[in-house]
Amino acid sequence: AAAEARFISSAKGKGLFATRDIRKGEIVFVERPVVSSQFLWNALYNYRACDHCLRALETAEENAQRLLGRSSLVLPHPEQCSIRKDLHQQCPRCQVMYCSAECRQAALEQYHQVLCLGPSRDDPTHPLNKLQEAWRNMHYPPETSSIMLMARMVATVKQAKDKEWWIKAFSQFCNKTANEEEEIVHKLLGDKFKGQLELLRLLFTEALYEEHLSRWFTPEGFRSLFALVGTNGQGIGTSSLSQWVHACDALELPLLQREELDAFIDQLYKDIEKESGEFLNCEGSGLYVLQSCCNHSCIPNAETSFPENNFLLHLTALEDIRVGEEICISYLDCCQRERSRHSRNKILRENYLFTCSCPKCLAQADDADVTSDEEEEGEGETDDAELEDEMTDV
Repeated sequence: AAAEARFISSAKGKGLFATRDIRKGEIVFVERPVVSSQFLWNALYNYRACDHCLRALETAEENAQRLLGRSSLVLPHPEQCSIRKDLHQQCPRCQVMYCSAECRQAALEQYHQVLCLGPSRDDPTHPLNKLQEAWRNMHYPPETSSIMLMARMVATVKQAKDKEWWIKAFSQFCNKTANEEEEIVHKLLGDKFKGQLELLRLLFTEALYEEHLSRWFTPEGFRSLFALVGTNGQGIGTSSLSQWVHACDALELPLLQREELDAFIDQLYKDIEKESGEFLNCEGSGLYVLQSCCNHSCIPNAETSFPENNFLLHLTALEDIRVGEEICISYLDCCQRERSRHSRNKILRENYLFTCSCPKCLAQADDADVTSDEEEEGEGETDDAELEDEMTDV
């Protein structure tokens, strides 16, 4: 591999370092998550994705029609849509959909035997349905996490022959102190977090208790598990429409046709934004061993994306990276990165519990704490929608 994780310090934890020279534009690695899950509101609102790999299941045209609320829309160049409906399969017991036989099998082997609701899929009294309903009532869109990611972690251990291997795999994700854990859970659940967390823990225990993981079901252990997912969960976004757009961009067309197609796509996105706002993608989150070791920089030398329209994460170099150099991504989106050091660090402290000391922040260390009136006005606007930042870009 072109990169390896190394321990930096107890304050910083791990970091990812180049094991050879990496060129700008090069893919540093492609990584599949240890576990992943679609967000619950996202699924409820008919963003149809493979239950295992999150690949979008709608054709680009169906995707655009739903986001626009206009069933008559016809997309040009339908052959540029990559969705293969003939390969889709569902679980014969509970009817959840997969993009392929491989995904159905992979889910069954890792966690789905434990989580398959079978004929109880629509039974509101089933413990798993009660857990999901409680979560939806606590964590409204824009979503940044899912209780089902934790459920899949437990189910994975329950099903595994070698339970210790999986417990060890989950334990390598960054852990926090009790105070930090409390802050993260607070961030995810809001002011009523103690009461809500206890309710979730009881429902989680009723649905999933596992002897080998008994600590995860205690109040402290459950909070730690929650914080682990809150800290390390990487947003995943997929979209058959954006895949179609990328494919159309690559077409060799006569100039007039190219201009017509570009104008059509621009207008389409404007219309969709009016109808559906920023919620364009099938969205979820996953735990990635290597990606979770990447530290933040306000001038990152790498970025994550999901160009295969599924949960496979690509880390791509934004600059030339020398052997031995640390590989950093940005936890902030483009707009947030342009703001003052004071504003950037406010976001990072609130959402990720650290103050940044990247070269850009050090260079701006003497800047005034507040930059301008409009900066101040914008302060309140950084909410959870931006937390998932460009990690969910497709």
